[in-house]
Amino acid sequence: MRFRLLRRNLLALLGVAFVVVTLLLSTRVLVVSEQESDIELPGTVTDRNRDSLSCDTFRFRYDSLDGLRQSVYGANYKQCVLNAEKFPGEPQLVLVVQVHNRPEYLKLLIRSLERAAEVHSFLLIFSHDYISEEMNRIVRGITFCKVLQIYFPFSTQLYPHEFPGQDPRDCPRDLSKDRALKTGCLNARHPDSYGHYREAFITQTKHHWWWKLHFVWERVHAMQGYSGFAIFLEEDNYILPDFFSFHKLMAEFKKTCSDCDLLALGNHNDLSDFTSLSNQVLTTGWLSTKHNIGMGISREVYYKLMGCSDEYCTYDDYNWDWTLQHLSGTCISKPLKVLAALGSRVLHTGDCGLHQKESCNPERALKRAEEIVLKAKSSLFPQSLVLSAAETVEHKAHMKNGGWGDIRDHILCKNYAKRL
Repeated sequence: MRFRLLRRNLLALLGVAFVVVTLLLSTRVLVVSEQESDIELPGTVTDRNRDSLSCDTFRFRYDSLDGLRQSVYGANYKQCVLNAEKFPGEPQLVLVVQVHNRPEYLKLLIRSLERAAEVHSFLLIFSHDYISEEMNRIVRGITFCKVLQIYFPFSTQLYPHEFPGQDPRDCPRDLSKDRALKTGCLNARHPDSYGHYREAFITQTKHHWWWKLHFVWERVHAMQGYSGFAIFLEEDNYILPDFFSFHKLMAEFKKTCSDCDLLALGNHNDLSDFTSLSNQVLTTGWLSTKHNIGMGISREVYYKLMGCSDEYCTYDDYNWDWTLQHLSGTCISKPLKVLAALGSRVLHTGDCGLHQKESCNPERALKRAEEIVLKAKSSLFPQSLVLSAAETVEHKAHMKNGGWGDIRDHILCKNYAKRL
């Protein structure tokens, strides 16, 4: 009997001891776990530093086409904003620059941006359709404001021998449709309105512009909640020092023009009369040849344009701006109305481009731009704006330029919003 009691007591004691030890160990584990949760061990990634660390360690792979494609998708996914810690807070103005491969002109634009008043409050978004170490190095050298680089993922560089690049099985540009059907080239059934077949380098700019418009307003994290205008520029533009000040005046003036859709901070006129035009604006219908430089687009107008995605993507004109003019007054029943600066705050420095590859002279372009800015200096930073004219807003039809007849371009263009 005594042996049974001792054995029972021993088992009870062991049971209690087990419970006590378990509780002590559990408590210690919890304490250690809580302490160690604050320790960032070398080589580990916590929730708090995952984004910054991934941006710090992200590198473009230039060694292969596949590596370049993966880098593009990685960069568009990570969206690393340069100088974000140096310039915290929401941007006061967003500039979106479409970039190809003219590094010397891009340097001119960046020089003008660096000299612009209040540039530290900008977010610069560079949208590339050509990737190189030189172009990336130039952009990443910017230290005066926040910078984001995005990359058009369907460029001819990334797909050099297949659509959307130039597939060797594609029909030659000037081949007749009858001959094309007999040879069986890929796009034989889809020449443009003038009987020509697509050229990839010609179609890319329109693709890039539409993709960029969608990506900026829908996918860029830094744009979420932004309620201002995005100003669209190109790599061969050059802005005047009072660009931001003038934009603020235009945005305020627009409140008196409730049916104005777009801003145009630039034009293609020379600045010989800048002194008298510096503070003047006009309202008129948007025209491709006049208002496609320094164009300000709001989120509301973006939605209006995206409602015409099918029309944009199937209209047989390889120019994004002529296509936009076609939409204004057709798919968009009320023609787009623009508030336009008469004294341009954007200069066009490029003396070569898509159709002209020779006679590029960035040094001459810089000298001319600096001379213009020097002459305009005394007339910059007006205190208020004056409406010089309110012109009739009407749809102005034009002859389409073709180059956009291939159904593959139509399908890709319409699917950007679904695929990104």
